[in-house]
Amino acid sequence: MRPVDILRSKEELFKRGHRACQGCAAALGIRHLMKAAGRNTIVVSATGCMEIVSSPYPYTSWAVPWIHVAFENAAAVASGIEAAIKVLSRKGKIDPNRKINVIALAGDGGTADIGLQALSGMMARGHDVLYVCYDNEAYMNTGVQGSSSTPYGAHTTTTPAGKVKFGQGYWKKNLPEIAVAHGIPYVATVCPSYPVDLVRKVRKALELPGPAYIHMFAPCPTGWGLDPFLAVRVGKLAVETGVFPLYEVEYGRYKLTFKKKLKPVEEYLKIQKRFRHLDEEQIEVIQDRVEAEYERLKMLEEMTSREQYEKVARAKIKAVQ
Repeated sequence: MRPVDILRSKEELFKRGHRACQGCAAALGIRHLMKAAGRNTIVVSATGCMEIVSSPYPYTSWAVPWIHVAFENAAAVASGIEAAIKVLSRKGKIDPNRKINVIALAGDGGTADIGLQALSGMMARGHDVLYVCYDNEAYMNTGVQGSSSTPYGAHTTTTPAGKVKFGQGYWKKNLPEIAVAHGIPYVATVCPSYPVDLVRKVRKALELPGPAYIHMFAPCPTGWGLDPFLAVRVGKLAVETGVFPLYEVEYGRYKLTFKKKLKPVEEYLKIQKRFRHLDEEQIEVIQDRVEAEYERLKMLEEMTSREQYEKVARAKIKAVQ
């Protein structure tokens, strides 16, 4: 089925009625994610925004099997579920021809910081799990504290902008590249503002054998100081300025999935209160960094060979199974 037909489907596996803030892009992205995954899916959800808003007892927004786990161990629990499915299939308890998707879901705090060790182990062992990080660039659920995924210069409650400091003082952790370094079959970045691209990448991630990692950009009106109706727009600006480039790495081969002449990063920064304190010199530093990263991705796209890496990756997955 084409991605556009999946999006048009009336079946909703992440139901309305949840308690996400107005304009929450993470909720929109997970709605698209679940449409792409389908009913034969088990979701493991770490503590975080999406867990809190979707499961206030005794209600739930999930129309598939769903388990809430601790902040740090979503990848570990998903690994155990995937291993149990294999055992049940060998014993004839589950039809071995039935594909059951296992998806681990966590925010940037539960991925870049608290859950990184479990995620690394999951990828190193080669579990057939799709890990999705919805990145709203801070610990939004507990009061907008900075994470290692908070962008340079951003104001949060723990990286406040003032006379002493100008906000977050270091660059955000590059989680997709950390995933690529594990030699897994598929890594991709997605943004809910580009739903067709998102669905296509989720489908590919679930179809390829072995672990996959998807990094989802998730604009947060509450934490970013953004009007709710601009959430989709700011997601598009993040891509159009190169702040959040859309690309995929399939068996080591890089491919940019959105290519256009980049807009100035100021267009993205100026509509968010968390960046309103930045001066021209600081914005120029961010501009230079964004351009350098974009050029690096273009260079990697030209250099990499899929065929050679695919052979190595498939051998690794077969060995651990």
